[in-house]
Parts: sequence; structure tokens; C-alpha cells
Amino acid sequence: MMTVCLIVLLTGCGVDRNIKKGEKFLSLGEYYDAANQFKTAYQRTPPKDRKQRGEMANKMAQAYERISSSQRAAAAYRNVIRYKQDNGDTHRQLAACLMKEGDYAEAVKEYQIALDSMPDNQTLVAELEAAKTASAAKERGSKYIVSRIDVFNSRRQDYSPMLYGDQFNQLYFTSTRNEAQGDAISGITGVKAGDIFVSEKDDKGKWGTPQDIVSGLNTKDDEGTPAFSVDGREMYITQCKTDPNYPRYAQIAVSNRADASWGAAKKLEISRDSLSNFAHPALSPDGNWLYFTSDMPGGKGGLDIWRVRLSGGTTGGVENLGEPINTPGDEEFPTFRPNGDLYFSSNGHGGLGGLDIFIAKVGDDHHYHLEHPGYPLNSQGDDFGMTFEGLHNRGFFSSNRGDARGWDHIYSFELPEVIQTVKGWVYEMDGYELPAAQVFMVGDDGTNKKLSVKGDGSFEQEVKPGVTYILLATCDGYLNHKEEIHVTPVEDSKEHTLQFPLAGIHVPVLIDNIFYDFDKATLRPESEKALDGLVKLLNENPNVTIELSAHTDYIGSADYNKRLSQRRADAVVAYLTAHGIARDRLTPVGYGKEKPKKIRKKLTEKYPWLKENDVLTEDFIKKLDKEKQEIANQLNRRTEFTVLRTTYGMFDDKGNLKQQPKPKPKKPIDDDEIIIE
Repeated sequence: MMTVCLIVLLTGCGVDRNIKKGEKFLSLGEYYDAANQFKTAYQRTPPKDRKQRGEMANKMAQAYERISSSQRAAAAYRNVIRYKQDNGDTHRQLAACLMKEGDYAEAVKEYQIALDSMPDNQTLVAELEAAKTASAAKERGSKYIVSRIDVFNSRRQDYSPMLYGDQFNQLYFTSTRNEAQGDAISGITGVKAGDIFVSEKDDKGKWGTPQDIVSGLNTKDDEGTPAFSVDGREMYITQCKTDPNYPRYAQIAVSNRADASWGAAKKLEISRDSLSNFAHPALSPDGNWLYFTSDMPGGKGGLDIWRVRLSGGTTGGVENLGEPINTPGDEEFPTFRPNGDLYFSSNGHGGLGGLDIFIAKVGDDHHYHLEHPGYPLNSQGDDFGMTFEGLHNRGFFSSNRGDARGWDHIYSFELPEVIQTVKGWVYEMDGYELPAAQVFMVGDDGTNKKLSVKGDGSFEQEVKPGVTYILLATCDGYLNHKEEIHVTPVEDSKEHTLQFPLAGIHVPVLIDNIFYDFDKATLRPESEKALDGLVKLLNENPNVTIELSAHTDYIGSADYNKRLSQRRADAVVAYLTAHGIARDRLTPVGYGKEKPKKIRKKLTEKYPWLKENDVLTEDFIKKLDKEKQEIANQLNRRTEFTVLRTTYGMFDDKGNLKQQPKPKPKKPIDDDEIIIE
């Protein structure tokens, strides 16, 4: 008898220790460890102690839910009911788990039981209706094409993919695979802490084996959910620091790219609130706003999507997106399609089970309108973390569908559609791309946009049939360039390409493809295209005056070359004035061989035997072999222009501005409103 009592006492003490450990792990957010402790306490509790068994099953179920182990959570909730420790919330949570398992008929039964005990709960009414219609919605399907991509996936968690690079040839994502840094097993998930991995696509379009980033970005702590700034120089991530004595709060941190590698991430201060989570960063297409997930006070309940304005590396003005996006449930993983549509995941809007992806589009009333993209983009599991291949409705996302352990994997998606895009490149004439440029786009349908330029000087924007667009590229230190395009209907997707070469204000600009008759100043017909381009540039920049200069090689006398080059410069000016350019905006100068060409870096790519800042003097050229001498002489035989003034026609005879600045309107106008004259 004493032995039996001793066993009972020891068992009771062990259960208490398990419960205390479980409660501590739960308070720290270490749900995997908490579930194990509550499971052990449940198993050690005698079946006749129905109350404690039911309570332990309930704790266990909640912990399993937090790590997306819906099968185990459902079994635990059934034990809560078995031991009669259930209430309306028990049946509601069980129904949610059954939805994630795709058992919609049983979910309807459990939701109905919950609703019977909470008849005035309108959210519960909506959840019951979603359960009733889920099977039909899944059967109805959609045109989305979804495939699991094995090269990205491991036997652990792989999620939140994000495409990167001007050609979208890199995929960053979060993974808890064995190659992640650190040796500790996470008390949250039961696997290693997450790291950010990257896979690269080769020239044949094949994705390579994902590699851990070892440049300082990843640590022994959790890093994940990457998002990139518009220029690609900053990576925003979610970071969870480990502290054995404090709850694990998620924070958003920023890593800067230098020398082709990502540095250690530094916390981004979003709010003074130190007791809330900040996670899942996403940048708006214009780069002005950071969207994120948080449980901070002031939301609609659960996790909400918020945004904060970005300015010069700092943040200010936190805003909750409110309805219809946020609900009393959880809204997470915001991301943007480049056309401005906001994608996010929610378990508060109904759907097929777990987190479903929703699309928030801004309507003509300037309010968000929600769409559910249906199956198979959404499933009974958690579906989240979208990334898009440019303007096309294709890319990657993550889902734990069909995984009994609730682990996430990466899938591709595509929605076949006919879209037209305009893709342009902004670069310096005779030089490199200009990522600091901006492009203004105005359409006769009311379109008025300011487009950001990527690191390779390119931009891409969707355009609509039947609309005429004007696009103006600008950059400090350069003249403007304008293009016009009229979009006609097509049967297949089409990309329109435009070039925006900008002339530098502070350097001579080569007018390429200007040809004269041999030893004469007569312009050849094939020169007209380049000269018409110069007419267009001067018309687009009406306040500019230029020096138009012609140059020769060193062969022949200095006096003859100078007279020949002057006649050639005069011939170009005559062409320009004949095509409407005011004569007093043009200064023709023939330099002969007085100003040999100075080599700029871009030209060394075509001629590696030249170095930047080489000057093609007669002495320099004569040291080259015959073939290179001819190339150097050809480079010296050139026609250029140099900007002299940028204020032509702006002042009257008394030195006053002809067009005075208009007074600022009392009513503020949209920062993005653009007017192209």
C-alpha cells in the first residue's frame, strides 16, 4: 500500500513539473516544447482525473495549433471533449483544425455546435458558412496552375520565397533544413532555427541547389521572410532573438548589400512598443511604405497588417490597414504584385481552411476590395508568402498542404492571362545605366504614375490596350528623354521595349552615326536618323543651348582639318535649324585635331586595349599597331555636343523669369501627381 501511495505521489510531483515547464515554454512562445510537456503531463495523469486530463489536452491542442500540427491538435481537442472540459471555443478550434485537414463535413458539425453556444457571434456565423461552401469552392477551382518545386524543398520547413535580381534569377527563402547555422533545436518548432537560403537560375533556366548565406546575414537565431527594397540594395527580414528568460518577440531588421554580399541585419525601429511582434515585411511598389504583420494594440484582433512610412532610413506614422483587410482573426504575410495589388493571408475571411491567400485591389472609390483566388492557389492548409516574376501573374508561394507534420514547402504558381507591358532602359548616352533616374508615365485614360528604375536601369509597367502613353525619363545631371507609345489589342501577351538614352550635362556627348562624304562637309542620308534624334532631344529640352563640335583625326594639316571640321559643324547646325531649332541655341565649332578623344570607361568594354582617361593623341596612336591605329583615328573623327546653358528662354530682357512660379495650392495635392508638358 505504501509503495502504491509513493508511486502516486511521485507521479503527481512529475506531472506538476511538466505543467510548470509547459506553462513556462508557452509564455516564452516555445510551442513545440510546451506541447511535449503538456503531452507528458496528460499521459501521467490518471484517466479518472478527467478534469486535469481535459485541461492538459486543451493546452496541448493550443500548442500544436501554433506549430500548424492540425492533426495532433484535432486529436487533442477531441480528448478535451471526451473528458467534458469543452466549451464553444473548443468546438470552434476543432472545426478550424478539421478545415485544415479538408474534412469540411465534420467541420460544419463542430461549427454548428459552437454556434449553438454562441448564437450572437457573427464571425462564427461567417466561419460556418465558409465551411458549408468550401467543398463546392474547391470543386469549382480556378485557372491557376500550381506545382511543388522539389529543388527548393527539404525535409523541414521551406517558406516565404522572394524573387530577386533584375532578371528574377535568384530566389531567397526561409528554411530550417539541417544546413542552417547553429546546432540548437528550436523550442518553437522542434527543428533548427530558420536561415535565409538562396537558389540561382542558370542560363538554361534551371534552378540550382539552395545555399545558406554565410556573409553575416544569418545567425544562430531565426531569420526569415525576406523582402527587398526597390533598388535591391536592402533586404528586410523577420528576426527572432533567443533569450531563455523572456518571451520571443519577432522584430524586423534590415541588411544592406555591399560588394555583392549581405551584411548583418540591424533592427528597424518601427514603434516604441517593445511587447509586440513585428514580422513579415513587404515594400510597396513605390518603396515609400513598409507593410508588416503585428499584434500591437489598436488592431482588429489577432495579427493585423499595418504599414509605416519609410523616409531616409527612418520610419514614421504607423497605420493599421483596418477593414476590410483586417479581422478579429489573423492577417499575415503581406506582399505586392508590381501593379499595386496587395496579397495577404488570413484565417479571418473564410476560405478553404487555415491561412488562405486574398487579393486586395484598390477600386475606383479608392477603397480596397477583396478577392479570393480559389483552389488550387488556396487549399485546406496554410497558403502564404507570394512572390511575382515581374508584372506577370506567376511566381512562387508556400503552403503546408498535404504535409502531415504541418511543414511548409515552396510551390510555383501561374495564372495564364494576356497582358501587355512596357519595359524600358534608362542609361547615359555613351555610358552606363542610370538607376537613380525616374520615369513619369501619363496616359490619355487618366494614368499618372511615377515609376522607379531598377539597378540595371530598367523599369517595367503594365499598359492597357487602346491607351496612348507618354513616358518621360529624368535624372539629375542629365537632359530629359521622352517616348510615346500607343497600345493596340493583342491575342497573346506582349512586351513593348523602349530606350531612354540621357545626355549628360557636364560631359561631351557623342552623336553616333553621323556620316559625311569623304573629305567633305556634305551630310550623307544615313545621318538623318541620328540628327532627327538630336532634334527630338532639343525639342524635349527647350531651355538648353549646345555647342555642336566636329573633330578630325591627326592626318593632314591643322589648318585644313580645322576648316573641314568647322564646315561639318555648320552643316549639322544647318540641318537642325531647317528642322525648327532656333539658331541662337546652337554654337557650331570645328576643332580639327585640337581635341583628341578622351576615353570613357564604357568604351573600354568594346576596346579592352584602351584604358579609362586615355587621350588619343598622335603620339599615343602611333605607338599602336596598324589595326588599332585605324580604330583610334575613327574614334577621333566624331561629332559631339556639349550643353552650354539650361536657362535659354527662361528670362526676359530685365533678367526676370518669364514664367513666375505659381503659388502653392491651399489644398495639398498627391505627391505622385505628374504633369508632362
